[in-house]
Amino acid sequence: MKLPIYMDYNATTPMDPRVLEAMLPYYREHFGNPASSHPFGREALNAVAKARQALADLLGVLPEELIFTSGATEADNMAVFGTAFGFQAKGLHLITQKTEHPAVLEPFRILEAEGFEVTYLPVDGYGRVDPAHVEQAITPRTTLISIMHAHNEIGTLQPIIEIGRIAREKGVVFHTDAAQSFGKVPFPLGRWPVDLASITAHKLYGPKGIGALYVRGEGLRAKLKPLHHGGGQELGLRPGTLNVPGIVGLAAAAELATAELQEESGRLKGLRQKLHQGLLHYTDGIRLNGHPEERLPGNLHVSFSGVDAHLLLGHVPEVAVSTGSACHSGASFISPVLEALGVPREWAPGSVRFGLGRFSTEEEVEFTAHKFGRTLKNLIPGK
Repeated sequence: MKLPIYMDYNATTPMDPRVLEAMLPYYREHFGNPASSHPFGREALNAVAKARQALADLLGVLPEELIFTSGATEADNMAVFGTAFGFQAKGLHLITQKTEHPAVLEPFRILEAEGFEVTYLPVDGYGRVDPAHVEQAITPRTTLISIMHAHNEIGTLQPIIEIGRIAREKGVVFHTDAAQSFGKVPFPLGRWPVDLASITAHKLYGPKGIGALYVRGEGLRAKLKPLHHGGGQELGLRPGTLNVPGIVGLAAAAELATAELQEESGRLKGLRQKLHQGLLHYTDGIRLNGHPEERLPGNLHVSFSGVDAHLLLGHVPEVAVSTGSACHSGASFISPVLEALGVPREWAPGSVRFGLGRFSTEEEVEFTAHKFGRTLKNLIPGK
C-alpha cells in the first residue's frame, strides 16, 4: 500500500491509463484542427464524430444533442443563462434548490440581480428535494428548473425523474447537473424527462477540461442563447477550436465507466460500508449525512462530535480527504449544505467527506478507519 492514500474521488479522479492511451494519438499523430479541410483536419473531425456518437449511444440520445464544453461548470452556465435569456419572453421565474452546486447557484444569483425571480427550494434531512414542493413553486412565468442529480458533498441522489415529469407536464425546461452521477449510477438520459444535462470527464477517470451539455431536441437548442460567439462550432452554442484529445478521452472514460458500472458500484458500496463500520468500531460519536441508501456508492459523508475537521485532518496526513463543511476553524457559521439538512451546530464543524473510487482498496479502507479511529481517541479522551 502506497501513502498517502487518495480518498477524495468526489473532487476529481485520476485518469485511467486506458483513457490516456486512447487520447495520446490525438496529441501526436492526429493533431489537426477539426475545422481544417485537409487530411489532418478530417482525421480529427472523424475522431470527434466517433466520440460524439459513442457518448450519445451510452446516454441513449442523438449525437447532435451533445454540445462539448470545457466541463460541467461551463455546461451549467450554458444551461442556466441560455434558458433564462432564451425564454425570458415567457417569464422571469426560475427554480433551484438551496444546496445546489455553486456552478448553478452563482448564475441564478447573477440573474436575480438582472431582474429574474428565483425560488430556492428547501431539502429534507437527507438533502432531498420534495417533488411536491417543485410543483407548488411553478407559476405561469416559470421557465427553468435546475436540480442536480447527485450532490457533490453529501452524495445524495435527487428524485429527478419525478421532478422531470412535473416539469414536462407544466411545460418548464428541466436541467440537471450530472457531473457526480454519470458513470457511477445508471443514467439512461434519453429515457428520462430531462431537457438539459451537464457532464464532465474528470469525475469519471477522464481528462480535466472537457465536458458536455445535453440539449434535448432542435427546438430547445434553437431557443438557447449562447454565452460566447466566434467560429460557429458546436452548432453555434459553443464556438472555439474543439479539444479533440479531451473529447476522445471523455468518450473513452464514459464507455469504461458504463461497462464496469454494475460491478464497480457493488464493490464501492461494500467498501463504503466497511469504512463506516470501521469508524463506528472506534467511536459512536458519528453522524451520517445524506441519504443512507439513495446516494453515490463511493460517498461517505460523516460528522464527528466534539472535534474540528481541520484539526482532525491535520493529524491524518496519510489520507487525502475533504472537510465536509465550509467552516473555517473557529468560525461561528456552518456549511450552508449542512445547515439546510438541519445538522446540529455541535456536529457540523467535525464533518468529513470520504470519496472512494476505482483504485481504492480494502487495505486502504482498513488503514483509514484505523488511523482516523485512533486519532479521534487521542483528540477526544474517552472516545
